[in-house]
Amino acid sequence: MSAPHVIADDAEALAVAAELAAEFRKDAAERDARRRLPHTELERLSASGLLAVSVPAEFGGADVGAGTLAEIFRLLAAADASLAQIPQSHFVYVNVLRRQGTQRQQEFFFGEVLRGRRFGNAQSEAGTKHVQDIRTRLAPRPDGSYVLDGVKHYSTGALFAHWIPVLARADDDTLHVAYVPRDAPGLTVVDDWDGMGQRTTASGTVRLERVPVPADRVVPHHLTFQGPQLHGAVAQLLHAAIDAGIASGALAEAVEFVRTKSRPWFESGFETAAEDPLLIQRFGELAIRERATQALLREAARAVDAARDDLTDDSAAEASIAVATAKVTAAETAVEVGSALFEVSGTRSALDSLGLHRHWRDARTHTLHDPARWKVQHIGRYVLHGTRPPRHGLL
Repeated sequence: MSAPHVIADDAEALAVAAELAAEFRKDAAERDARRRLPHTELERLSASGLLAVSVPAEFGGADVGAGTLAEIFRLLAAADASLAQIPQSHFVYVNVLRRQGTQRQQEFFFGEVLRGRRFGNAQSEAGTKHVQDIRTRLAPRPDGSYVLDGVKHYSTGALFAHWIPVLARADDDTLHVAYVPRDAPGLTVVDDWDGMGQRTTASGTVRLERVPVPADRVVPHHLTFQGPQLHGAVAQLLHAAIDAGIASGALAEAVEFVRTKSRPWFESGFETAAEDPLLIQRFGELAIRERATQALLREAARAVDAARDDLTDDSAAEASIAVATAKVTAAETAVEVGSALFEVSGTRSALDSLGLHRHWRDARTHTLHDPARWKVQHIGRYVLHGTRPPRHGLL
């Protein structure tokens, strides 16, 4: 891999993201239809320097704000929600290193990221009692190193990664993250993801059989949650941005379709579908929802940045609630606009060959990551009783 570009600041990061989004949009429907994995596109993403924009300035990165990071993901998801989903874990695990990595670990891994190396993930497990019932084990060896054993599912990005952060429990049951090379002995990535949406994320299975891990590749993730933290808020902000992007992409497709392809309903009396006042009304409603979603996303990002500058229990709680509010709204909007695309566009829009259904499928699939109803509960408790949300990484 040739040395990637190093992005200097927030403005350049947004300009690069907009340029890449325009490029990735062109073949997004074809990639989805054929389930053609975006190897080439991810190399472009790495070469652009966009995957290193959250590296701290002291290590040579742009250290962009949360608002910029959210907008990068919104732009990419509006073009291709699968492609936008792949680096979400990358940024989450860069953030883990920012919080809990030693100076030596930060120097090494941030250098890797600046060289275009990608992080995947191996965190979720299937068939356990619940999502936080992690059974993958990180066992110590006499020489101070470790071995990993377990099976992971929904491992988005692992197939394309250079490093796979693995969430595992140590002998004392505390959570750690082991950063494992993609080609480590005993590590197998299986391309068995067959979701109806986000078809090209390759969110398949990772098998770990006595995978060796040096001691300096392990980070004590459990310490993240012993004080005020933004781990969950940052991760959820990126999820919210992906949903907001899906809504933006679906609305743009609907506008283009109605302007250029839809026929007017015979009772309307108009020459074009775009003149129909009933359609105009519906587009107005959808635009309001989409703009409100973007506004809440920006507000949530500002809360995250404010909390990062002065991290306390109160500022962390405010950031988590702001992000949860944006995430609930973005999820609802993505599903609504993805479905309404067909309502406003008419019968022809349902043709499989057009691939317009990818927006709804992506929205419906992505919004299943964690239930919005529990976010609403935490928002309600915070507003009514002043109860801070829990520190479990999903808020």
